[in-house]
This record gives sequence, structure tokens and C-alpha cells, in this order.
Amino acid sequence: MSEYEKAMRPEDLTRLFVERSNAGDAAGVAALYEEHAVMAYPPGRFTVGREAIRALWEQVLAHRPQFTPEPPLPTLAADGIALTATPPKDGAGARAQVVRQQPDGSWLRLLDQPEFLRPESAA
Repeated sequence: MSEYEKAMRPEDLTRLFVERSNAGDAAGVAALYEEHAVMAYPPGRFTVGREAIRALWEQVLAHRPQFTPEPPLPTLAADGIALTATPPKDGAGARAQVVRQQPDGSWLRLLDQPEFLRPESAA
């Protein structure tokens, strides 16, 4: 694996995700996740493990989507675990990640919920 810039703050992960995705670098995106991370994507399914996440992003990035940075919501952190989130520009729900500090002080994603839709109002 190439040497990638490390996320030294939980908030760095979103910036690095956008940069690497826009560069078409699926391996670089996967490097932002712990070895046994779980991603709730595609919708209604889970992708488990860094290698499976890399394979998923190879498929997604083959279509050359362009991501724009979203302003982060306040990060909640305690004891080497943090919750990061961003509101999508369309206002439909939120994106949230649980990240964990690594022994070298950097941060990686452990749980990723890239699409969390707002429940419909009860009729």
C-alpha cells in the first residue's frame, strides 16, 4: 500500500475521503478505514472489511463521481473514539461515522453510515 497522508484529527477523514474519491483512488479511500470496518452501503446492505470497501469504491469510482466537501457537524469524542457527521447539501438526513484513534495518533473509520435518511412523517 502506498504511503498516504494520515488523518491526525477525526475531521480530516472527510477531507481525505473527498480528495481521494475525486482522484479515483479506491485504495486511498479504503486506507481511511480500519481493517474490519463496517460500511452501511450500498443502501440496505453492509460492506465489511477494508478489502471489500476498496472493491466497492473501485466500482463506484469507475463512474467518476465528483464529491464536494460538506461542512462538518460538531465532532463528539471521548477516550480515542469519535463520532463525526455531515449534513448532505440536499438536506435529506445526515452522514455519520464512528472513528477510532490508532496507536500512532492518527484516526480511521470504524463504522460508516454514508446515507442516513430522515424518516417519513407518520400519516
